[in-house]
Amino acid sequence: MPGRLPSPEFFAKHDGDVSGPARDLIGYSRQLPNVEWPGGARVAFQAVVNYEEGSERSFPMGDGANDGFHEFPEVLDGQRDLDVESVYEYGSRAGIWRIFRVLDRVGVPVTFFATAVALERNPEVADKIRMRGDEVASHGYRWLNGFEMDRDQERLWIDRTVESLTRTVGTRPVGWYSRQMSVSTRELLVEEGGFLYDSDAYNDDLPYWTEVSGRQHLVVPYTLVVNDAHFVLAPTFATPDDFFLAAKAALDRLRDDGDDQARMMSVGIHARMSGQPGRAAALERLLAYAADLDDVWVATRAGIARTFAAQVPATATSRSNGRVA
Repeated sequence: MPGRLPSPEFFAKHDGDVSGPARDLIGYSRQLPNVEWPGGARVAFQAVVNYEEGSERSFPMGDGANDGFHEFPEVLDGQRDLDVESVYEYGSRAGIWRIFRVLDRVGVPVTFFATAVALERNPEVADKIRMRGDEVASHGYRWLNGFEMDRDQERLWIDRTVESLTRTVGTRPVGWYSRQMSVSTRELLVEEGGFLYDSDAYNDDLPYWTEVSGRQHLVVPYTLVVNDAHFVLAPTFATPDDFFLAAKAALDRLRDDGDDQARMMSVGIHARMSGQPGRAAALERLLAYAADLDDVWVATRAGIARTFAAQVPATATSRSNGRVA
């Protein structure tokens, strides 16, 4: 008796017609654009401070659930978890100010992936960011997922985020990074019209242009690898030195990656994680190391986006349906 025939997708070799951005598995390949960072730097180094405390899922915010991205070993189901709430509170009460002290002492600019509600609830943090002149890229209105909304809800979400951040920080955000995007997010950002770039991708070491709704849109990829999230996510950093050494190894490799091409490097930081004392010391070591290197440019994401866009025209590298145009 013949065996059961396999489903068609077992032999698929091309993507079908689906909503959202087309996949691009080739990227620049061997034809990387010739980008010159300021000072002839080989690496544009970019540190992101994720500031979301007070906007995460919680019973006090009416979510009927406790958020799970923290280092407390267990989460209560169906009821308020005061332990989890206090972990997030550490980031906004103590951790963020320790990170500010690190940034001020090293003297480097950063980009904040900030949720609007987090800054509304802690206006002194917004004031400090404004005083420092750091970039604030939108991390959403609250720290929730775009894919949980319908298109109209997400459009309103984006509009309210822009209005709130513009009011609290004094300048509108030109960058966007979702907690987890929807298939409509990038189209809605282009429709809104005020965004220079988004960072909802992890797929390259350089920015790239993509075609969205017939328009050119810049993506500045982010990282989940050189990210202090690994203090709580497997594979975990056991000590602050693990974070420093992993980041230093990445930076040193990008400075000499076997060719003569310039690249960028992202580092992800969270107030409730790297704001812990021992971890903050490792963060300071890393930032100081990068800032002291002659072949590294420490920048904001908006700075990288503008420098790249000025040198690499969209028509040269734009992608439509996953192919180079």
